[in-house]
Amino acid sequence: MSQLSFSKITSSYRKPLMALLVMAGGITSSYAATYHIDPTHANVRFGIDHFNTSTNTGGFYNITGQIEYEPKAKTGDVSLVIPINSINTGNKAFDLALKSPDFFDVEKFPLAYFQSTKWHFGDEKTGSQVTQVDGNLTLQGEMHPVSLTATKFNCYFNIMLKKPVCGGDFTTTIDRTKWGISKYVLLGITKDVTLNIQIEAAKQ
Repeated sequence: MSQLSFSKITSSYRKPLMALLVMAGGITSSYAATYHIDPTHANVRFGIDHFNTSTNTGGFYNITGQIEYEPKAKTGDVSLVIPINSINTGNKAFDLALKSPDFFDVEKFPLAYFQSTKWHFGDEKTGSQVTQVDGNLTLQGEMHPVSLTATKFNCYFNIMLKKPVCGGDFTTTIDRTKWGISKYVLLGITKDVTLNIQIEAAKQ
């Protein structure tokens, strides 16, 4: 084969090859970054009406897990592990009651889990980013879907950690009886529980 013929053949393949490389580069750059949840900046706080008079509150702490997030591609994923034994209401006797088989049954179900299934994003022109995260909450061995409304979500460069950090606040209301926690419902304590979730995670 002549040098001229070879040049023509390689030239004919050059453009498609370059296009393929550009496409591959685009795919690679769209991969979501991984962020590890910081347990000191993550919690799940709850509030439940107490006989239509006041609101009992408490929280779960030392949450672990990770976030996969790519704002340009509008993709995200989050998984959380919630240690039920970390419950704190500010009242030790009440904490023990909530850890008992009547409520969370900590000995049998020490952990709860949340795994997202879909992230919703708003209009970038209005400054909206993450607006809602759908997922499954596993509690008491039962798994049911929940939707978390993002009241705040943002990323910034943490000077102390010297790496990007993303986090936000989320809220939802669940029916506790779906997870088998129905104590005192018949006596007037509502089955609806408001959850407020705070998470912050550092890029790996």
